[in-house]
Amino acid sequence: MANVLVVDDERNYLFVLEDLLTDEGYNVLTASSGTEALEILRDQQVDAVLSDIKMPGMNGIELLERVFANDPGLPVILMTAFAEVDQAVSAMKKGAIDHIQKPFDNDDIKRAVARAVEKRSLDKNLRRINSSDYDPVWGTVIGVSEAMDRVFQIVKRVADTPATVLISGESGTGKEVIAKALHKASSRALKAFVSINCAAIPETLLESELFGYEKGAFTGAVSTKQGKFEIADSGVLFLDEVGEMSLNLQVKLLRVLQEQEFQRVGGNRDIRVDVRLIAATNKDLRAQVDAGLFRSDLFFRLNVVHVPMPPLRERMTDIPLLITYFLKKFCARLGRQMLEIQPETMRVLCTYSWPGNVRELENAMEYAILMSQGHSITIEDLPNQIRSHKTPDSSLDLNLEENTGLMDALDAMEEKMIRDALRKAGAIQAQAAKILGISRSNLQYKMKKYGLLQ
Repeated sequence: MANVLVVDDERNYLFVLEDLLTDEGYNVLTASSGTEALEILRDQQVDAVLSDIKMPGMNGIELLERVFANDPGLPVILMTAFAEVDQAVSAMKKGAIDHIQKPFDNDDIKRAVARAVEKRSLDKNLRRINSSDYDPVWGTVIGVSEAMDRVFQIVKRVADTPATVLISGESGTGKEVIAKALHKASSRALKAFVSINCAAIPETLLESELFGYEKGAFTGAVSTKQGKFEIADSGVLFLDEVGEMSLNLQVKLLRVLQEQEFQRVGGNRDIRVDVRLIAATNKDLRAQVDAGLFRSDLFFRLNVVHVPMPPLRERMTDIPLLITYFLKKFCARLGRQMLEIQPETMRVLCTYSWPGNVRELENAMEYAILMSQGHSITIEDLPNQIRSHKTPDSSLDLNLEENTGLMDALDAMEEKMIRDALRKAGAIQAQAAKILGISRSNLQYKMKKYGLLQ
Protein backbone atom coordinates (compact mmCIF):
# COMPACT_ATOMS: atom_id res chain seq x y z
CA MET A 1 0.00 0.00 0.00
CA ALA A 2 1.57 3.29 -1.12
CA ASN A 3 1.90 6.14 1.38
CA VAL A 4 0.67 9.52 0.09
CA LEU A 5 1.31 12.71 2.06
CA VAL A 6 -1.31 15.46 1.58
CA VAL A 7 -0.32 19.00 2.67
CA ASP A 8 -2.82 21.86 2.86
CA ASP A 9 -3.59 24.54 5.46
CA GLU A 10 -7.31 24.31 4.66
CA ARG A 11 -8.77 21.46 6.71
CA ASN A 12 -11.71 20.94 4.37
CA TYR A 13 -9.34 20.11 1.53
CA LEU A 14 -7.41 17.74 3.79
CA PHE A 15 -10.60 15.85 4.70
CA VAL A 16 -11.81 15.64 1.10
CA LEU A 17 -8.45 14.48 -0.27
CA GLU A 18 -7.92 11.99 2.54
CA ASP A 19 -11.31 10.36 1.85
CA LEU A 20 -10.78 10.40 -1.92
CA LEU A 21 -7.32 8.80 -1.82
CA THR A 22 -8.17 6.34 0.94
CA ASP A 23 -11.00 5.04 -1.26
CA GLU A 24 -8.38 4.55 -4.01
CA GLY A 25 -6.41 2.22 -1.72
CA TYR A 26 -3.66 4.56 -0.53
CA ASN A 27 -2.47 5.03 3.03
CA VAL A 28 -2.97 8.79 3.45
CA LEU A 29 -0.90 10.98 5.78
CA THR A 30 -1.94 14.62 6.30
CA ALA A 31 -0.14 17.80 7.28
CA SER A 32 -1.50 21.33 7.66
CA SER A 33 1.85 23.07 7.03
CA GLY A 34 5.16 22.60 5.28
CA THR A 35 6.95 22.26 8.61
CA GLU A 36 4.61 19.48 9.74
CA ALA A 37 5.06 17.77 6.36
CA LEU A 38 8.86 17.70 6.76
CA GLU A 39 8.49 16.17 10.22
CA ILE A 40 6.34 13.39 8.76
CA LEU A 41 8.84 12.83 5.95
CA ARG A 42 11.62 12.40 8.50
CA ASP A 43 9.69 9.64 10.29
CA GLN A 44 7.73 7.93 7.49
CA GLN A 45 8.41 6.31 4.13
CA VAL A 46 6.35 8.31 1.63
CA ASP A 47 5.74 7.45 -2.04
CA ALA A 48 4.19 10.75 -3.20
CA VAL A 49 3.47 14.25 -1.88
CA LEU A 50 0.36 16.25 -2.83
CA SER A 51 0.71 19.84 -1.59
CA ASP A 52 -0.99 23.18 -1.96
CA ILE A 53 1.26 26.01 -3.14
CA LYS A 54 -0.24 28.87 -1.16
CA MET A 55 0.25 28.22 2.55
CA PRO A 56 1.34 30.47 5.44
CA GLY A 57 4.94 30.12 6.49
CA MET A 58 6.56 27.60 4.17
CA ASN A 59 4.73 27.56 0.82
CA GLY A 60 4.50 24.63 -1.56
CA ILE A 61 7.49 25.60 -3.71
CA GLU A 62 9.69 25.99 -0.64
CA LEU A 63 8.47 22.59 0.57
CA LEU A 64 9.30 21.14 -2.85
CA GLU A 65 12.88 22.43 -2.58
CA ARG A 66 13.27 21.06 0.96
CA VAL A 67 11.86 17.67 -0.08
CA PHE A 68 14.23 17.40 -3.05
CA ALA A 69 17.21 18.35 -0.88
CA ASN A 70 16.63 15.17 1.15
CA ASP A 71 14.98 12.89 -1.43
CA PRO A 72 15.41 14.08 -5.05
CA GLY A 73 13.33 11.22 -6.42
CA LEU A 74 10.20 11.75 -4.31
CA PRO A 75 7.33 12.76 -6.66
CA VAL A 76 5.64 16.03 -5.65
CA ILE A 77 2.29 17.23 -7.03
CA LEU A 78 1.31 20.85 -6.44
CA MET A 79 -2.22 22.25 -6.24
CA THR A 80 -2.69 25.82 -7.43
CA ALA A 81 -5.33 28.49 -7.80
CA PHE A 82 -5.73 29.97 -11.28
CA ALA A 83 -3.75 33.08 -10.32
CA GLU A 84 -0.77 30.93 -9.30
CA VAL A 85 -0.18 29.30 -12.69
CA ASP A 86 3.18 31.06 -13.15
CA GLN A 87 4.31 29.63 -9.82
CA ALA A 88 3.15 26.20 -10.92
CA VAL A 89 5.16 26.39 -14.15
CA SER A 90 8.20 27.40 -12.10
CA ALA A 91 7.62 24.44 -9.79
CA MET A 92 7.39 22.03 -12.76
CA LYS A 93 10.75 23.32 -13.97
CA LYS A 94 12.14 22.62 -10.51
CA GLY A 95 10.96 19.02 -10.67
CA ALA A 96 7.31 18.82 -9.58
CA ILE A 97 5.73 15.89 -11.37
CA ASP A 98 2.32 17.56 -11.84
CA HIS A 99 0.16 20.51 -10.89
CA ILE A 100 -3.60 20.54 -10.34
CA GLN A 101 -5.77 23.65 -10.41
CA LYS A 102 -8.25 24.33 -7.60
CA PRO A 103 -11.11 23.68 -7.47
CA PHE A 104 -9.88 20.31 -8.68
CA ASP A 105 -11.54 17.47 -10.52
CA ASN A 106 -11.41 14.23 -8.50
CA ASP A 107 -10.32 12.22 -11.55
CA ASP A 108 -7.39 14.60 -12.11
CA ILE A 109 -6.25 14.01 -8.53
CA LYS A 110 -6.57 10.23 -8.89
CA ARG A 111 -4.62 10.15 -12.14
CA ALA A 112 -1.88 12.46 -10.87
CA VAL A 113 -1.35 10.48 -7.67
CA ALA A 114 -1.40 7.14 -9.53
CA ARG A 115 1.23 8.45 -11.92
CA ALA A 116 3.37 9.76 -9.07
CA VAL A 117 3.20 6.46 -7.18
CA GLU A 118 4.06 4.55 -10.37
CA LYS A 119 7.08 6.81 -10.93
CA ARG A 120 8.24 6.20 -7.36
CA SER A 121 7.90 2.47 -7.91
CA LEU A 122 9.87 2.76 -11.17
CA ASP A 123 12.68 4.61 -9.41
CA LYS A 124 12.79 2.05 -6.60
CA ASN A 125 12.96 -0.80 -9.09
CA LEU A 126 15.78 0.87 -11.01
CA ARG A 127 17.77 1.30 -7.80
CA ARG A 128 17.01 -2.26 -6.78
CA ILE A 129 18.07 -3.64 -10.17
CA ASN A 130 21.30 -1.63 -10.01
CA SER A 131 22.14 -2.93 -6.54
CA SER A 132 24.81 -5.62 -6.41
CA ASP A 133 22.61 -8.14 -4.59
CA TYR A 134 19.55 -7.85 -6.83
CA ASP A 135 17.65 -11.13 -7.22
CA PRO A 136 14.22 -10.54 -8.78
CA VAL A 137 11.42 -12.34 -6.99
CA TRP A 138 9.57 -12.83 -10.26
CA GLY A 139 12.55 -14.04 -12.29
CA THR A 140 12.90 -11.62 -15.20
CA VAL A 141 9.28 -10.47 -14.96
CA ILE A 142 10.00 -6.83 -14.31
CA GLY A 143 7.53 -4.00 -14.60
CA VAL A 144 5.66 -1.21 -12.89
CA SER A 145 3.17 -0.49 -15.66
CA GLU A 146 -0.56 -0.86 -15.07
CA ALA A 147 -0.64 -3.79 -17.49
CA MET A 148 2.00 -5.70 -15.53
CA ASP A 149 0.48 -4.74 -12.20
CA ARG A 150 -2.70 -6.56 -13.27
CA VAL A 151 -0.60 -9.64 -14.04
CA PHE A 152 1.17 -9.48 -10.67
CA GLN A 153 -2.13 -9.16 -8.82
CA ILE A 154 -3.42 -12.37 -10.42
CA VAL A 155 -0.16 -14.22 -9.78
CA LYS A 156 -0.13 -13.23 -6.11
CA ARG A 157 -3.72 -14.37 -5.60
CA VAL A 158 -3.44 -17.79 -7.23
CA ALA A 159 0.23 -18.75 -6.82
CA ASP A 160 -0.20 -20.87 -3.72
CA THR A 161 -3.31 -22.72 -4.88
CA PRO A 162 -3.77 -25.90 -6.92
CA ALA A 163 -5.74 -24.03 -9.60
CA THR A 164 -4.92 -24.70 -13.24
CA VAL A 165 -3.68 -21.57 -14.99
CA LEU A 166 -3.81 -20.61 -18.66
CA ILE A 167 -1.32 -17.92 -19.73
CA SER A 168 -2.00 -16.30 -23.08
CA GLY A 169 -0.03 -13.77 -25.08
CA GLU A 170 2.16 -13.15 -28.08
CA SER A 171 5.47 -14.97 -28.45
CA GLY A 172 8.21 -13.43 -26.36
CA THR A 173 6.00 -11.79 -23.74
CA GLY A 174 7.31 -13.96 -20.91
CA LYS A 175 4.68 -16.66 -20.47
CA GLU A 176 7.12 -19.27 -19.18
CA VAL A 177 8.66 -16.76 -16.78
CA ILE A 178 5.20 -16.12 -15.32
CA ALA A 179 4.71 -19.88 -14.99
CA LYS A 180 7.99 -20.12 -13.06
CA ALA A 181 6.91 -17.19 -10.89
CA LEU A 182 3.70 -19.04 -10.02
CA HIS A 183 5.77 -22.09 -9.10
CA LYS A 184 8.34 -20.11 -7.11
CA ALA A 185 5.65 -18.36 -5.05
CA SER A 186 3.79 -21.57 -4.22
CA SER A 187 4.18 -24.30 -1.62
CA ARG A 188 5.45 -26.52 -4.47
CA ALA A 189 8.51 -24.29 -4.94
CA LEU A 190 10.94 -27.00 -3.73
CA LYS A 191 9.41 -29.58 -6.05
CA ALA A 192 10.04 -30.04 -9.75
CA PHE A 193 9.13 -27.49 -12.42
CA VAL A 194 8.91 -29.43 -15.68
CA SER A 195 8.23 -27.74 -19.01
CA ILE A 196 7.50 -29.05 -22.49
CA ASN A 197 6.83 -27.19 -25.72
CA CYS A 198 3.94 -28.92 -27.47
CA ALA A 199 4.77 -27.23 -30.78
CA ALA A 200 8.39 -28.44 -30.82
CA ILE A 201 7.66 -32.16 -30.59
CA PRO A 202 5.97 -34.25 -33.33
CA GLU A 203 2.54 -35.57 -32.39
CA THR A 204 3.75 -39.19 -32.56
CA LEU A 205 6.38 -38.47 -29.90
CA LEU A 206 4.49 -35.97 -27.74
CA GLU A 207 2.30 -38.64 -26.12
CA SER A 208 5.38 -40.61 -25.08
CA GLU A 209 7.04 -37.45 -23.76
CA LEU A 210 4.00 -36.59 -21.65
CA PHE A 211 3.01 -40.03 -20.34
CA GLY A 212 6.12 -42.15 -20.80
CA TYR A 213 6.14 -45.67 -22.23
CA GLU A 214 6.60 -49.30 -21.19
CA LYS A 215 9.45 -51.47 -22.39
CA GLY A 216 8.52 -53.03 -25.75
CA ALA A 217 5.65 -50.59 -26.39
CA PHE A 218 7.09 -49.87 -29.84
CA THR A 219 10.24 -50.49 -31.84
CA GLY A 220 13.13 -48.89 -29.99
CA ALA A 221 11.44 -48.94 -26.58
CA VAL A 222 14.19 -51.01 -25.01
CA SER A 223 13.36 -49.88 -21.48
CA THR A 224 10.58 -48.24 -19.52
CA LYS A 225 10.65 -44.45 -19.55
CA GLN A 226 8.91 -41.98 -17.26
CA GLY A 227 6.96 -39.17 -18.89
CA LYS A 228 6.76 -35.52 -17.90
CA PHE A 229 3.70 -36.08 -15.72
CA GLU A 230 5.56 -38.61 -13.56
CA ILE A 231 8.67 -36.45 -13.34
CA ALA A 232 6.51 -33.48 -12.26
CA ASP A 233 4.68 -35.42 -9.54
CA SER A 234 4.11 -33.12 -6.50
CA GLY A 235 5.36 -30.21 -8.60
CA VAL A 236 4.33 -28.23 -11.66
CA LEU A 237 4.04 -29.22 -15.32
CA PHE A 238 4.14 -26.35 -17.80
CA LEU A 239 2.64 -27.06 -21.22
CA ASP A 240 3.83 -24.36 -23.60
CA GLU A 241 1.89 -23.76 -26.85
CA VAL A 242 -0.86 -26.13 -25.72
CA GLY A 243 -2.98 -24.93 -28.65
CA GLU A 244 -0.78 -27.02 -30.98
CA MET A 245 -1.84 -30.28 -29.34
CA SER A 246 -3.85 -32.71 -31.49
CA LEU A 247 -7.48 -33.49 -30.67
CA ASN A 248 -6.56 -37.10 -29.92
CA LEU A 249 -3.98 -36.08 -27.36
CA GLN A 250 -6.32 -33.46 -25.90
CA VAL A 251 -8.67 -36.27 -24.84
CA LYS A 252 -5.88 -37.95 -22.88
CA LEU A 253 -4.80 -34.68 -21.30
CA LEU A 254 -8.38 -34.02 -20.22
CA ARG A 255 -8.51 -37.39 -18.44
CA VAL A 256 -5.36 -36.60 -16.47
CA LEU A 257 -6.83 -33.27 -15.38
CA GLN A 258 -10.09 -34.89 -14.34
CA GLU A 259 -8.79 -38.06 -12.72
CA GLN A 260 -5.16 -37.18 -11.85
CA GLU A 261 -4.12 -40.48 -13.35
CA PHE A 262 -2.93 -41.87 -16.70
CA GLN A 263 -1.35 -44.90 -18.37
CA ARG A 264 2.02 -45.07 -20.04
CA VAL A 265 2.10 -45.81 -23.77
CA GLY A 266 1.86 -49.59 -24.08
CA GLY A 267 0.84 -49.95 -20.45
CA ASN A 268 -2.40 -50.99 -18.73
CA ARG A 269 -1.72 -49.78 -15.20
CA ASP A 270 -3.14 -46.49 -13.92
CA ILE A 271 -0.52 -44.19 -12.45
CA ARG A 272 -1.72 -41.51 -10.04
CA VAL A 273 0.05 -38.17 -9.82
CA ASP A 274 -0.35 -34.89 -7.97
CA VAL A 275 0.59 -32.31 -10.60
CA ARG A 276 -0.36 -28.67 -10.92
CA LEU A 277 -0.80 -27.85 -14.59
CA ILE A 278 0.04 -24.47 -16.10
CA ALA A 279 -0.54 -24.04 -19.82
CA ALA A 280 0.40 -21.29 -22.24
CA THR A 281 -0.63 -20.35 -25.75
CA ASN A 282 -0.09 -17.60 -28.30
CA LYS A 283 -3.38 -18.54 -29.98
CA ASP A 284 -6.95 -17.51 -29.23
CA LEU A 285 -8.18 -20.80 -27.77
CA ARG A 286 -11.81 -19.66 -27.79
CA ALA A 287 -11.53 -19.15 -31.55
CA GLN A 288 -9.84 -22.56 -31.79
CA VAL A 289 -12.80 -24.10 -29.95
CA ASP A 290 -15.26 -22.39 -32.32
CA ALA A 291 -13.26 -23.71 -35.28
CA GLY A 292 -13.36 -27.27 -33.91
CA LEU A 293 -9.59 -27.36 -33.41
CA PHE A 294 -9.63 -27.42 -29.62
CA ARG A 295 -11.95 -29.25 -27.24
CA SER A 296 -14.27 -26.98 -25.32
CA ASP A 297 -14.21 -29.21 -22.21
CA LEU A 298 -10.42 -29.12 -22.12
CA PHE A 299 -10.42 -25.35 -22.67
CA PHE A 300 -12.63 -24.81 -19.62
CA ARG A 301 -10.45 -27.18 -17.57
CA LEU A 302 -7.33 -25.22 -18.50
CA ASN A 303 -8.89 -21.77 -18.23
CA VAL A 304 -9.72 -21.88 -14.51
CA VAL A 305 -7.46 -18.85 -14.05
CA HIS A 306 -6.52 -16.77 -17.08
CA VAL A 307 -3.36 -14.62 -17.11
CA PRO A 308 -3.21 -12.43 -20.24
CA MET A 309 0.37 -11.27 -20.87
CA PRO A 310 0.54 -7.79 -22.45
CA PRO A 311 2.84 -7.20 -25.43
CA LEU A 312 5.76 -4.89 -24.76
CA ARG A 313 4.22 -2.12 -26.88
CA GLU A 314 1.41 -1.90 -24.28
CA ARG A 315 3.84 -1.53 -21.37
CA MET A 316 6.32 0.97 -22.78
CA THR A 317 7.06 2.48 -19.36
CA ASP A 318 8.70 -0.83 -18.42
CA ILE A 319 11.32 -0.61 -21.19
CA PRO A 320 13.91 1.42 -19.20
CA LEU A 321 13.60 -1.06 -16.33
CA LEU A 322 14.09 -4.03 -18.64
CA ILE A 323 17.02 -2.36 -20.40
CA THR A 324 18.73 -1.77 -17.05
CA TYR A 325 18.13 -5.35 -15.95
CA PHE A 326 19.39 -6.94 -19.17
CA LEU A 327 22.38 -4.60 -19.29
CA LYS A 328 23.45 -5.72 -15.83
CA LYS A 329 22.70 -9.37 -16.56
CA PHE A 330 24.68 -9.65 -19.78
CA CYS A 331 27.62 -7.47 -18.74
CA ALA A 332 28.12 -9.87 -15.82
CA ARG A 333 27.61 -12.97 -17.96
CA LEU A 334 29.97 -11.78 -20.71
CA GLY A 335 32.62 -10.52 -18.34
CA ARG A 336 32.23 -6.89 -19.37
CA GLN A 337 32.38 -3.86 -17.13
CA MET A 338 29.03 -2.15 -16.69
CA LEU A 339 28.33 -0.20 -19.87
CA GLU A 340 26.43 3.05 -20.29
CA ILE A 341 23.82 3.65 -22.97
CA GLN A 342 24.18 6.78 -25.07
CA PRO A 343 21.12 9.07 -25.06
CA GLU A 344 20.31 8.56 -28.76
CA THR A 345 20.59 4.79 -28.29
CA MET A 346 18.18 4.89 -25.37
CA ARG A 347 15.75 6.97 -27.45
CA VAL A 348 15.78 4.33 -30.20
CA LEU A 349 15.26 1.50 -27.72
CA CYS A 350 12.38 3.30 -26.00
CA THR A 351 10.51 4.17 -29.22
CA TYR A 352 10.97 0.92 -31.16
CA SER A 353 7.76 -1.14 -31.44
CA TRP A 354 9.32 -4.47 -30.30
CA PRO A 355 7.26 -6.96 -32.36
CA GLY A 356 9.25 -9.76 -30.71
CA ASN A 357 8.40 -8.37 -27.26
CA VAL A 358 10.64 -8.87 -24.22
CA ARG A 359 12.54 -11.73 -25.86
CA GLU A 360 13.54 -9.45 -28.74
CA LEU A 361 14.66 -6.75 -26.29
CA GLU A 362 16.69 -9.28 -24.33
CA ASN A 363 18.40 -10.58 -27.47
CA ALA A 364 19.03 -7.02 -28.67
CA MET A 365 20.75 -6.08 -25.42
CA GLU A 366 22.98 -9.15 -25.50
CA TYR A 367 23.89 -8.42 -29.14
CA ALA A 368 24.62 -4.76 -28.39
CA ILE A 369 26.92 -5.62 -25.49
CA LEU A 370 28.81 -8.09 -27.67
CA MET A 371 29.19 -5.49 -30.43
CA SER A 372 30.16 -2.61 -28.17
CA GLN A 373 33.86 -1.75 -28.27
CA GLY A 374 33.92 1.15 -25.83
CA HIS A 375 32.44 2.09 -22.49
CA SER A 376 28.94 2.76 -23.85
CA ILE A 377 26.42 1.29 -26.25
CA THR A 378 25.89 3.32 -29.41
CA ILE A 379 23.18 3.10 -32.05
CA GLU A 380 25.68 1.30 -34.29
CA ASP A 381 25.90 -1.51 -31.72
CA LEU A 382 22.18 -2.34 -32.06
CA PRO A 383 20.78 -5.03 -34.38
CA ASN A 384 20.11 -3.67 -37.87
CA GLN A 385 16.30 -3.95 -37.73
CA ILE A 386 16.25 -1.81 -34.58
CA ARG A 387 18.98 0.60 -35.66
CA SER A 388 17.23 1.40 -38.92
CA HIS A 389 13.63 1.58 -37.70
CA LYS A 390 11.69 4.76 -38.37
CA THR A 391 9.02 6.24 -36.14
CA PRO A 392 6.67 9.12 -37.04
CA ASP A 393 8.72 11.42 -34.83
CA SER A 394 12.20 10.03 -35.53
CA SER A 395 13.17 13.09 -37.58
CA LEU A 396 12.54 15.49 -34.67
CA ASP A 397 15.45 17.18 -32.94
CA LEU A 398 15.03 15.98 -29.37
CA ASN A 399 17.99 18.06 -28.08
CA LEU A 400 19.40 15.15 -26.10
CA GLU A 401 22.26 16.14 -23.82
CA GLU A 402 25.14 13.82 -23.04
CA ASN A 403 25.08 11.78 -19.80
CA THR A 404 21.32 12.08 -19.37
CA GLY A 405 20.39 8.91 -21.23
CA LEU A 406 17.52 7.50 -19.20
CA MET A 407 15.70 10.78 -18.55
CA ASP A 408 16.10 11.91 -22.16
CA ALA A 409 14.78 8.58 -23.39
CA LEU A 410 11.78 8.94 -21.09
CA ASP A 411 11.23 12.47 -22.43
CA ALA A 412 11.37 11.18 -25.99
CA MET A 413 8.89 8.44 -25.17
CA GLU A 414 6.65 10.92 -23.33
CA GLU A 415 6.61 13.29 -26.30
CA LYS A 416 5.66 10.46 -28.64
CA MET A 417 2.85 9.34 -26.28
CA ILE A 418 1.52 12.92 -26.14
CA ARG A 419 1.56 13.20 -29.93
CA ASP A 420 -0.23 9.85 -30.25
CA ALA A 421 -2.85 10.86 -27.65
CA LEU A 422 -3.51 14.20 -29.38
CA ARG A 423 -3.91 12.40 -32.69
CA LYS A 424 -6.36 9.88 -31.19
CA ALA A 425 -8.28 12.68 -29.47
CA GLY A 426 -8.54 14.77 -32.62
CA ALA A 427 -6.38 17.47 -30.95
CA ILE A 428 -8.95 17.90 -28.13
CA GLN A 429 -6.72 18.49 -25.13
CA ALA A 430 -9.19 17.40 -22.44
CA GLN A 431 -9.68 14.06 -24.18
CA ALA A 432 -5.95 13.63 -24.77
CA ALA A 433 -5.30 14.28 -21.07
CA LYS A 434 -7.75 11.50 -20.14
CA ILE A 435 -6.05 9.09 -22.56
CA LEU A 436 -2.68 9.87 -20.96
CA GLY A 437 -4.01 9.82 -17.39
CA ILE A 438 -2.81 13.33 -16.52
CA SER A 439 -4.49 16.62 -15.79
CA ARG A 440 -5.25 19.05 -18.62
CA SER A 441 -3.03 21.72 -17.07
CA ASN A 442 -0.15 19.23 -16.91
CA LEU A 443 -0.75 18.28 -20.54
CA GLN A 444 -0.59 21.95 -21.54
CA TYR A 445 2.68 22.38 -19.66
CA LYS A 446 4.19 19.35 -21.41
CA MET A 447 2.90 20.46 -24.81
CA LYS A 448 4.66 23.78 -24.24
CA LYS A 449 7.79 21.93 -23.12
CA TYR A 450 7.91 19.92 -26.34
CA GLY A 451 6.85 22.78 -28.59
CA LEU A 452 3.44 21.28 -29.32
CA LEU A 453 1.31 24.14 -27.99
CA GLN A 454 0.32 26.52 -30.76
